[in-house]
Amino acid sequence: MIARCAHADAGGFRLWPIFSAAALRRKVLEVLTCGGGGGDGGGSCRGRTPYRSPQRMPRPRPRSDRLAELLRAEEPSECGGEDDEADAAARKVETLEELKGVVGALQAAGGEACMSRVEAAAAVRRKAKDDAAAREMLAMLGAIPPLVAMLDEGGDGGEEVTAAALYALLNLGIGNDTNKAAIVQAGAVHKVLRIAEGGASAALTEAVVANFLCLSALDANKPVIGASGAAPFLVRAFQGACSTEQARHDALRALLNLSIAPANAPHLLAAGLAPALVASVGDAPVTDRALAALCNLVAACPEGRRAVSRASDAVPSLVDVLNWADEPGCQEKAAYVLMVLAHRSYGDRAAMAEAGATSALLELTLVGTALAQKRASRILEILRADKGKQVADDASGVVATVSAPQERGCRGEEAVDGEPADACMSAEKRAVRQLVQQSLQSNMRRIVRRARLPQDLAPASAESLKALTASSTSKSLPF
Repeated sequence: MIARCAHADAGGFRLWPIFSAAALRRKVLEVLTCGGGGGDGGGSCRGRTPYRSPQRMPRPRPRSDRLAELLRAEEPSECGGEDDEADAAARKVETLEELKGVVGALQAAGGEACMSRVEAAAAVRRKAKDDAAAREMLAMLGAIPPLVAMLDEGGDGGEEVTAAALYALLNLGIGNDTNKAAIVQAGAVHKVLRIAEGGASAALTEAVVANFLCLSALDANKPVIGASGAAPFLVRAFQGACSTEQARHDALRALLNLSIAPANAPHLLAAGLAPALVASVGDAPVTDRALAALCNLVAACPEGRRAVSRASDAVPSLVDVLNWADEPGCQEKAAYVLMVLAHRSYGDRAAMAEAGATSALLELTLVGTALAQKRASRILEILRADKGKQVADDASGVVATVSAPQERGCRGEEAVDGEPADACMSAEKRAVRQLVQQSLQSNMRRIVRRARLPQDLAPASAESLKALTASSTSKSLPF
């Protein structure tokens, strides 16, 4: 529609500005609500006087309620969102009050508090299992100190109380590093270890190992657990003397966590971890983690490398893993351990050669992963250099054994008796000299035949060849 400009000084005409979508919807709603008719009916819409044309007004169209509903549906409704927020806030308040009651039961003492604390610990375990917000809220409300204190409970029903506290602490620490640190700071490590050393049942041992696994995942806790004396218990649990299969796997994972900290290497080695790990190589479910722990030990300190080297059948077991084409991760880790051993110890290099490592390493350089190929190539370089050095040392040792003592004896005799050197030459040296002369004569014959010298220039007899080679020495020969 074209209309005159509202400003008198503007002059001329202009188009109405284009409406936005929201403004257009409002205009349509006003038209549908107020109608297009004139008279008194049109003046009822917000007191606005309808536009009256001097011509005859058309008949008003029927009101479209459906279109109005559709247009209104596009407008966001705030009533539903407010209701949802109110319901969520109410649920949060209800949950908070429930958690406060649980923590209050944990902190209660006397009377029937023991059973109520067990039930409260079970509630903590249940609520913290899959709810990260509940773990954080329970810790903030003070659930950790009373749970740690419950680890000292004894007497009748003591194992039930201890187990409930252990599993509650376990679920509080899962996925929450702050709670892990708080549990250790509350003194749980030594109390848990005391439970383990007190002849706990298999079920309780499994809970203890699981707690050590959870707490050792935090770097700050690794030195504390390592220095607490937990390593021997974990090694025994890993060896499976009196523990379940789940406890064995959890113990290995906890030991792997502890081996990451170099400060724990002496404690782990003193507990006999190196031979235990080597003995487990070949057991498919645990080999990968066992090799990872061996990598950490040999890299941590020289004592770790020596402990692995001294373990029974360490090198043959590791060489055998190099042939596991379906386990590339194990191949990489075994190659790393062998590389460290070969770099530092001649005895380990000899053991690798005896175990047939060369063929396995050559195959690994062709079909292994990029990292395995790099490590295998490095081991082969070390073995090749060591073999060359050994050959050179053997050759020098033979020369020294044959020549050096006789030379000293001849010089002494010559100084005393004044006889020439040939007179005091030993039988061994005389034989070596004869072999050198024969070799020189044979070489000279070959040269003469290749040169095709005229008969008058060629040496006529063996005596002539002997004369040509009489002044030669063995320094130019590969003897």
